[in-house]
This record gives sequence, structure tokens and C-alpha cells, in this order.
Amino acid sequence: MSASLQPRTQIRAMRPSDLKAVAAVESSSYQFPWSIGIVRDCLLAGYCSQVLEFSGVISGYSIMSVAGAEAHLLNLCVHPGCQRLGFGRRLLNVALSKAEELAVERVFLEVRPSNAIAIALYRSAGFEIAGTRPSYYKAESGREDAVVLAAAVNPIH
Repeated sequence: MSASLQPRTQIRAMRPSDLKAVAAVESSSYQFPWSIGIVRDCLLAGYCSQVLEFSGVISGYSIMSVAGAEAHLLNLCVHPGCQRLGFGRRLLNVALSKAEELAVERVFLEVRPSNAIAIALYRSAGFEIAGTRPSYYKAESGREDAVVLAAAVNPIH
């Protein structure tokens, strides 16, 4: 296949006009999705919010808050129909690059222990287990713990 016929992907800053598409990706990906209002509030708060477009359709996004030398990757999501194509890694790399630009030293995130694919992605990017948050996530049968992961971005030399 020639390069001109391959589907085009790009990662760009999230805009207010993206909120419905981002909410659709979120709803298709999670049993207990964030509301469109939560995503809107993150965007209004100025969090580092990116979308991944695949053939002109928003197919993934990431949201990261930054405070001083720490960042918190609040959400990274890829539509189920576009998973296993490297889009999650691309979104993660953009978030980590943004953290580095902002002189962040550590990035934190939470992930469900049942999400082995996400944990493998984060571990391959240098994240290490920092702890757990008991009963953090809603689950079908009550609550599920979160695994807290952390990665050094700009280690102090």
C-alpha cells in the first residue's frame, strides 16, 4: 500500500468542538465512563488534553493535569475498534513529551488491576508500581482497587 493510501492519523490539542466525539470514545470503552461534563471541565481547567484522529475520526484521547514538578495522567483512552494499533502508545508518548517540556519530574496514573494490556503499556514506558488506591473504581460488583503507577520524566542528575 502506498503511503498516500494509508489511513492518516494525527494527535492534536483537544478543542471544545471535540467533546461529543471524546465522550463517544469514552462511552464505547468503559462500563463506567466519564461524563461529557467531566471531560469539559478538564478542558476548561487547562489540562493537557489531546485527541488522536484516525482517518479524520477522533479515535482516542488523553488528559493530563500538571502541578509543579508532578503530572497526573487522568485518562488515556482508545476506541475499542482502534486498539492494538499503537495509538495508546502514541498518545502516551505525546503526554510524556508534554510533561518533559513542562519540566515535570514524575508522572502518576491509576489503572484497574484487571486492565493487563494498559498495565503492560505503562510498564513498557518506564512506569513502576507506586501503590494501590483501595476501592477506587466503580465495578459491576461494588468497587475495584486501582494500581498507582509512576514514572520519572526529568530525573534529577
